[in-house]
Amino acid sequence: MTTPWDPTPPGVLRLPSGRLVRGRGLRNPLPDGPTPTFALYLLGREPTAVPWDSRWIRWPDFWLPSDRAAAREALREAWERAQSERVEVACGGGRGRTGTALACLAVLDGVPNSEAVKYVREHYSKHAVETPWQRRYVTHFS
Repeated sequence: MTTPWDPTPPGVLRLPSGRLVRGRGLRNPLPDGPTPTFALYLLGREPTAVPWDSRWIRWPDFWLPSDRAAAREALREAWERAQSERVEVACGGGRGRTGTALACLAVLDGVPNSEAVKYVREHYSKHAVETPWQRRYVTHFS
C-alpha cells in the first residue's frame, strides 16, 4: 500500500468511504509533495508522458468524454485504485472535466447521483462541473 495523499491541501477530495483523490488543473504547476501513483487525464489531446502510471480519456474542454464506455471504465479503475494508491484526476483547469469526473467517483463511492455535484462543490471546488451537460452526465452516470 502506498502512503495516501495528505487530506488537507486544496484539491484533495475525501470520498465518503475515506478514499482520497486529488483533482488539479494541468495548467498549474505540479504541487509540492508526493506524486501520484496513478493519474487519469481528461483532455482533448493526448498529454505529455509522466513518470507514473496514467490513463488518458479524450474529453474536450467544456464537453463530455468522446467514448463514454471507456470513460466509465477508467473512472471505475481510478476509484478502485484510490483505495490503496495516490490517484490524481486532472484536466486543463481542474474544474469542469475534473469536477465531473470527481462527481462520478462520488457516485461510485455511494453518493446518490442527484447529490454528487453538490458533494464535489462542497468538498472540492464550488466551481466544479461547469456545464449543464456535465451535470446531466453525472445525474445519469452508473
